[in-house]
Amino acid sequence: AYAADITYGTNNEFGFDYLRDNMVVDLRQVVQRPLHYAIVDEVDNILIDEASTPLIISGQAAEATDRYYQFAQLVRQLRPHQHFEVDIKQRAVTLTEEGIHRVERLLGIPAGESLYDERYFELTHYLENALKAEVIFKRDRDYMVRGGEVIIIDEFTGRAMEGRRYSEGLHQAIEAKEGLKIQAENQTVATITFQNYFRMYRKLAGMTGTAATEEDELIRIYNLDVVVIPTHKPMIRRDYPDAVYRTEKAKFNAVVKEIEECHRRGQPVLVGTTSVEKSELLSGMLKVRGIAHNVLNAKHHEKEAQIVALAGQRGAVTIATNMAGRGTDIVLGEGVADLGGLHVIGTERHEARRIDNQLRGRSGRQGDPGSSRFYLSLEDDLMRLFGADLLAGLLDRLGMGEEDVIEHPLVSRAIEMAQKRVEARHFDARRHVLEYDDVMNRQREVIYRQRRQVLEGENLKPHVLKMVEALVEQAVAAYSHEVVPGGGRDLAGLISHAEQLFLEPGYLKAEDLEGLSPRDLRDTLLEAAKECYERREQSLGPEVMRELERRATLFVVDVAWMDHLAAMDDLKEGIGLRAYGQQDPLLEYRREAFEMFERMVGSIQEGIVRMVYRAQVSARPAPADAASREAQPVAAVARRAAVAGGSAAGAPAPARASGRVGRNDPCPCGSGRKYKKCCGQ
Repeated sequence: AYAADITYGTNNEFGFDYLRDNMVVDLRQVVQRPLHYAIVDEVDNILIDEASTPLIISGQAAEATDRYYQFAQLVRQLRPHQHFEVDIKQRAVTLTEEGIHRVERLLGIPAGESLYDERYFELTHYLENALKAEVIFKRDRDYMVRGGEVIIIDEFTGRAMEGRRYSEGLHQAIEAKEGLKIQAENQTVATITFQNYFRMYRKLAGMTGTAATEEDELIRIYNLDVVVIPTHKPMIRRDYPDAVYRTEKAKFNAVVKEIEECHRRGQPVLVGTTSVEKSELLSGMLKVRGIAHNVLNAKHHEKEAQIVALAGQRGAVTIATNMAGRGTDIVLGEGVADLGGLHVIGTERHEARRIDNQLRGRSGRQGDPGSSRFYLSLEDDLMRLFGADLLAGLLDRLGMGEEDVIEHPLVSRAIEMAQKRVEARHFDARRHVLEYDDVMNRQREVIYRQRRQVLEGENLKPHVLKMVEALVEQAVAAYSHEVVPGGGRDLAGLISHAEQLFLEPGYLKAEDLEGLSPRDLRDTLLEAAKECYERREQSLGPEVMRELERRATLFVVDVAWMDHLAAMDDLKEGIGLRAYGQQDPLLEYRREAFEMFERMVGSIQEGIVRMVYRAQVSARPAPADAASREAQPVAAVARRAAVAGGSAAGAPAPARASGRVGRNDPCPCGSGRKYKKCCGQ
């Protein structure tokens, strides 16, 4: 569909396709072309009413909760110094060789296989978090337990940070350590709002019958000018002033009375309500009077066009929500024009004037005659919020009873002003959401742009080596000034740290670095890291190494981005409280979001380098039922969320990452059976 010159679809699917395209592991799975030109039908509904509603793709994390409990028990069987080393300064804990073997035995990994093999690689994520939770994070110092929840303690103020959560699975690991119920079983994999999705198009346009009242918002948010096109034929519909009653009961009695009068002379009536409850209340009143009618609400939405299309026939009475039948022309039956055309009755004013205009717009189309009237009461939501007391006082002074009605242009104008105030408040709320989402949007664009470069086959070797260089700089800065007991720099700690990331075990010894200046230290480490990289490339082969770099980058970026999304959600939830401390929540959100993004970039660099240097790679044979496919080397990559969509017809299917395979996915062993019926048993 996207290959066509013009693609027609729904706003939801366009947005979800954009997100799915930025989750694929093979460029052939991408469906959307560049976002050039969008024409949005009912533009006010999509860009205003639904603007702040985020599209979210979630990955199930429920099956992982048992893993957190399993590893919480496992790490309690490890001993410091013997099985792991603790770096208090870096707040890090790393396994020793003996510790790795101990974990492999506890997990039941067969002899000859490694914890870092492809099929077990994702377990390291749970292991590292469980170790941190057990060794580094202390109860009533770093966090406290209250009401069955882990609450972070601010290290600077000592105050409880309600609603905040550690990211990257650490919070879940602490919950497992404390034996609590693990929260947040769903994890956001990708998200975007309609505001930011449609603003990415180079050219945006749209149409609707009711944009004039939202002109300011469309210009300020989307840079869209609003042009009002005159009707082709003169508008002859009669719009009567609003009828205001003291009580809702009196209002509905008046509505039913007018419906009866129209029905008696055969004039069709379309009645707009604001809720299913009100439409059924009115339906019950009409049934008592024996007036045949159709009801259109959320319970009958599949019949919407059919019911609304017949609303113009002689004697028809149709009850619908104010938005019903949008875009459907109501054709007048024979002789109806002579009776005055379709009569529209509104039973309440909506908060947005354009919703009322849409209801009125069902009548008087194509130059037909028609009429409309809105019935209100002082008990309506809009009236209670804005000006009901003033009107009630006016009614008392005039000595008007419950059944008496006010019909005056002044009242209609007062109601319109109330609607404008509500609309302004909603606009501020949407603009507020957009200001926060813009922060995430800029970060999203960076991640997705870099991800697309990886998919397009860019040679990642220079990028990985640049990451290695940055990590060497950080390691030297952290350890070259660290003094160990007895004097001297902690060169052994530096070597241990480097071996965790980019050095082959035993490639360098502490004595090789004795007496070197920080600059020489950096140059020596960097040269050793590059030599280890070249040796690894020679042993695997250049093609496999390029694929390993590509898969490792995609995996690490995707996992880090998912965790970042969760952390940003937690940050946004509590940021409003900063206002109590005389701080601008938006500025604080931008500052902390930037710092979190910087930390995420650092963790991405470390994760990619560790995986490229440490991951074990195996060539997977082609499945028997797809012998024509080429066997592809696969990096030790695990994807947390299954990505929907397949390869283009006739193209070799991309090898599926095997870390966490969905229960209903084909088993990676090539048997052709589902994973849960094969190796997943």
